[in-house]
Amino acid sequence: MNVAALSQAKLNFDVERIRADFPILSRKVHNKPLVYLDSAASAQKPRQVIETITRAYSEDYANVHRGAYYLSEKSTSDYEAAREKVRAFINAKSITEIVYTKGATEAINLVAASYGRAFIKEGDEIVLTTLEHHSNFVPWDLLRKATGCVLREVTVQLDGSVRIEDFAKVIGPRTKLVAVAHVSNVLGTVLPIKEIAKLAHAVGAKLLVDGCQGIVHAEVDVQALDCDFYVFSGHKLYGPTGIGVLWGREAILDTMPPYQGGGDMIETVAFAGCTWAGLPAKFEAGTPPIVEAIGLGAAIDYINTQDRVAVAAHEHALIAYALERLPEVPGLRLIGTAPGKASVQSFVVEGAHPHDLATVLDRSGVCVRAGHHCAQPLMEALGVSATARASFAMYSTQAEIDALVAALIKARELLV
Repeated sequence: MNVAALSQAKLNFDVERIRADFPILSRKVHNKPLVYLDSAASAQKPRQVIETITRAYSEDYANVHRGAYYLSEKSTSDYEAAREKVRAFINAKSITEIVYTKGATEAINLVAASYGRAFIKEGDEIVLTTLEHHSNFVPWDLLRKATGCVLREVTVQLDGSVRIEDFAKVIGPRTKLVAVAHVSNVLGTVLPIKEIAKLAHAVGAKLLVDGCQGIVHAEVDVQALDCDFYVFSGHKLYGPTGIGVLWGREAILDTMPPYQGGGDMIETVAFAGCTWAGLPAKFEAGTPPIVEAIGLGAAIDYINTQDRVAVAAHEHALIAYALERLPEVPGLRLIGTAPGKASVQSFVVEGAHPHDLATVLDRSGVCVRAGHHCAQPLMEALGVSATARASFAMYSTQAEIDALVAALIKARELLV
């Protein structure tokens, strides 16, 4: 989208109307207005989602599937309706490709334990980038220990960008899987997923995309991206915790063995042997996250009421404003300035540890994340032990960035 189109779209966005839907944003912390700049860790929830969850528990709750009474049928209907909402939201071909999990972490572990152990052998290669979240690194390390496969690294540039030519150097005939973030949770870097998919598929490899940040900041079409797996968590998408999604191509999911055993994922159980239910039930053992899934459906409903182009323009303007204002803080160094980045910004302040910064900022009501952000290989590559991180959402404002800058200047005076 060009600058003129972004500017026009931003004019159509009423952030105060959005903020009115989020009850927590009107509260105070330490007698200061709440400035919540940690949405990349977990987004706040609109009242529409909160009310849906309350109603599900107070009026319609029962266990799903096989219950021959109204409450069970209603709960099942709402639970499966949410699956269809997810399907449409990411443009999957079928609801059979939508697997509910506890979160993106479990979704990646599912693929590693099921697809990985079935199809990745000693000497096979898995390609990752330096900037992966631990959730998209540790499961593959566990698989490496179990199978003897090899992890290959695509390095990150100093500005936080990742070059497609570096993928071309690493992806080769022994590559069986490429697993990458759609958007970096530390740097906001947006990876070229379509181009990565072409390179992976050219050598017969599969592509898994960690979409935890991507699903929030862009419209996702899994068919257009041409990936093979796409995972995300509900709580970063304005929905509840305890719910995530694994999307996978049906033809691939069909070949994968169950991840866990238990109720609801079986066709038959006998001492002579068990057989499995069809998709997606095969991967959903036990009582599922019923209300959480219904809440995720409500979050998707809420997002769908917004002008997604206007939201994107608003978030683009926020990160541009942050990149302009943050350097006004003496001693502050931006970490991650890749072109086209999403609205996540890490930084360090000379002489002040990020944890100390975050603690002092809290006294001003400003919430930022501090630490290695579950990305220790990236921290090592960048030559820092930790950063502070401000992350923005559709409800964030330029005034909150002003409050962050003022609080940082005050914190530096106290700490340095």
